[in-house]
Amino acid sequence: MDRFGFGKSNSGSPSAQSTNSGNFGGGLVNRLPFNHNKQSSTPAGPPKVLRAANAPDNSYALGNYASVHPSDFPDGVHVAINDLFVFTTRHNSDKTQPGEIGLNGTQRLWVGLSLNEEVEVRRYDIQTETGKQPYIGTLNVEIGFRNKAKAVPTQFDQDDLAKAFIKNFESQVFSPTQLLLLDYKGTIFEIRVQSIQVVDLAELENNDPPVSDIRAKGLLLPQSIINFFKGRDGLVNLKSSSIRPRSDAIIRPDFKFEDMGVGGLDKEFTQIFRRAFASRIFPPSVIQKLGISHVKGLLLFGPPGTGKTLIARRIGTMLNAKEPKIVNGPEILSKYVGSSEENIRNLFKDAEAEYKSKGEESSLHIIIFDELDSVFKQRGSRGDGTGVGDNVVNQLLAKMDGVDQLNNILVIGMTNRRDLIDNALLRPGRFEVQVEIQLPDEDGRLQIFEIQTKKMKENKMLAPDVNLRELASLTKNFSGAEIEGLVKSASSFAINQKVNIGEGKTKLNNKDIDNMKVTRQDFLDALGEVSSAFGVNEEDLKTCLEGGIIKYSPRIDDILKAGQRYVRQVRESEKTRLVSLAMHGPAGSGKTALAAAIALASEFPFVRLISPEEMAGMSETAKIAYIDNTFRDSYKSPLNVLVVDSIETIVDWVPIGPRFSNNVLQVLKVYLKRKPPKDRRLLIISTTSTYSVLQQMDLVSCFDNDIAVPNVHTLDEFNNVMIESNFLDDATRVGVLNKLAGIAPKFDIGIKRALTNIETAKHDDDPANEIIDLMAQSQTS
Repeated sequence: MDRFGFGKSNSGSPSAQSTNSGNFGGGLVNRLPFNHNKQSSTPAGPPKVLRAANAPDNSYALGNYASVHPSDFPDGVHVAINDLFVFTTRHNSDKTQPGEIGLNGTQRLWVGLSLNEEVEVRRYDIQTETGKQPYIGTLNVEIGFRNKAKAVPTQFDQDDLAKAFIKNFESQVFSPTQLLLLDYKGTIFEIRVQSIQVVDLAELENNDPPVSDIRAKGLLLPQSIINFFKGRDGLVNLKSSSIRPRSDAIIRPDFKFEDMGVGGLDKEFTQIFRRAFASRIFPPSVIQKLGISHVKGLLLFGPPGTGKTLIARRIGTMLNAKEPKIVNGPEILSKYVGSSEENIRNLFKDAEAEYKSKGEESSLHIIIFDELDSVFKQRGSRGDGTGVGDNVVNQLLAKMDGVDQLNNILVIGMTNRRDLIDNALLRPGRFEVQVEIQLPDEDGRLQIFEIQTKKMKENKMLAPDVNLRELASLTKNFSGAEIEGLVKSASSFAINQKVNIGEGKTKLNNKDIDNMKVTRQDFLDALGEVSSAFGVNEEDLKTCLEGGIIKYSPRIDDILKAGQRYVRQVRESEKTRLVSLAMHGPAGSGKTALAAAIALASEFPFVRLISPEEMAGMSETAKIAYIDNTFRDSYKSPLNVLVVDSIETIVDWVPIGPRFSNNVLQVLKVYLKRKPPKDRRLLIISTTSTYSVLQQMDLVSCFDNDIAVPNVHTLDEFNNVMIESNFLDDATRVGVLNKLAGIAPKFDIGIKRALTNIETAKHDDDPANEIIDLMAQSQTS
């Protein structure tokens, strides 16, 4: 046997920890095996500086003792190294010199010590230190072979292991992350404490929950419950128990979702855990009694940048299972016949082999598919004549839920387009758990900001004027990736202020760098260059409002108030998820401007404009795809407005013929009436200058209501337009109106034409006569 004082540990992880939920009644304090009077009767005294040395022999290593010289500390007492790492002392005056503390390699790995390194060591009384009687109720530990080359297939009984553990280490103090060695019938195991539950005998009704903080301490008793979990290599074959958790539990006892560094997904993680992982924590015998099988497929879908791939990258830290196999969809495909299908089979080969040998005791194998829609499309949809895509889908279907069913696999797929995936993959037995990873709400965005700025805070580089809650409210519809980009942009603004570039030289002032902080203004500047892909398309909408809204008539106020009423209905009504409006009127009457004003005033997080300009030159297929994508995007936010401008132009209607695109028309009909998903609300405002054409196309029936937008009908209204445009003085305007009354008694002109005429007349030498001529021409044209 190797000398453990000199041997090298195979584990690079911190040591484990323990927890307790046993029965601690009946005068147990009087029957404790450890001599507490011996611990507390002698004052602790000041710490001593000792030098780290090797353990004298294997008995010290396997007993988890710290060897000390009798002149330094008594025998069998607890000592704390650096006030954090607690061991039980054992005397050795032959091989441990005064001023030394002998620790084996595994103990030194946990403490982080090198040989001959000096450390502070002092007496430690757990009751005095904690003010309690802290005993271990349940101790959760990972177990693995110390030497993987000597791993054996023997099945080990957890109850027997627990008895051996307590026999070896009774009355010792344990902490989370602790590493130690256990000799069980000649096999040496390395133990890592994951978490402990501390039981205070004075308050049995108020015991703390399991914790994984290294500062937690508890004393091991015969009544303590020891739960063993397989290490990450999964080499130790543990016999299942009907009363203990699974030894290969998918979720580590010390796992916390916040450790993944993914914010804003608490609800989604809860659903994922309940559906995909909860059953795998229970003992297999309980699952067999329920007569159920584990979930084999989990589909994460949603907009780009919301964290689907990030979850995949971090899934290994979350699970106590085999290392996940992560595959990008296109990597599966191969130019060789049958090779693509073989790539699928190879992904499941390890899981099949283990399931054949171990059955329900086999470890979980996780396969992660990114960009699932790129490979597993609807069968028959490719049209490439090769059939390779269909065969790949068939192969995955067979492996996930075929004749030879595997119960030790979990396939996690991620996609932005769930609608493209073959329907057979979405049924129960395959990807039956489908979780939408949505755009984060304000609280979720706050969590993401806290994660992204964590290092700034820790290093005191975040200015005190930065309010993360304010930033969360200013970033409506930002995805997690976009928030990360915003933080990077703000950092670049802060860095740029400390860099002087001039005369071909870049100068850095070290003093300025030391004082650099990312300020609120840096974040506001970053908001000017980083925008949300699913946010408000302000640029297009503001273009429609360049001249502003001129309230030349009470009718304009009525239209805006009606629009606000429909906005409130969409926002507040419990029964209305969709409202579609048709704003109709003569060409140039201001329909688009009014629709844009209503949309922007709604302050909804998602506002988009579908206009003919965006689709100019597109083929019919491209138009349909553009409309489809825009409507789908509008379903990803809780509150949405879509402005569909000049709907007759979008369907390619022309009066010659007449002709139009029936396919585009049918798509619009469907989307104008389709309700958004649950908890999503949509206001559609369409504009048209040919209301009668919409009636002929049966589009009018698709709208919930219509709003008529009139032209400028009276000279008084035109006078209001001139006043709002700061055109001419009062006396000159009266003269213009008198002349127009004689020329055009039936006044009827669009607001757009009227404003254009006014702007043209402003640049004439005689603006009064010019506006009269232009208005007269507009009336007759």
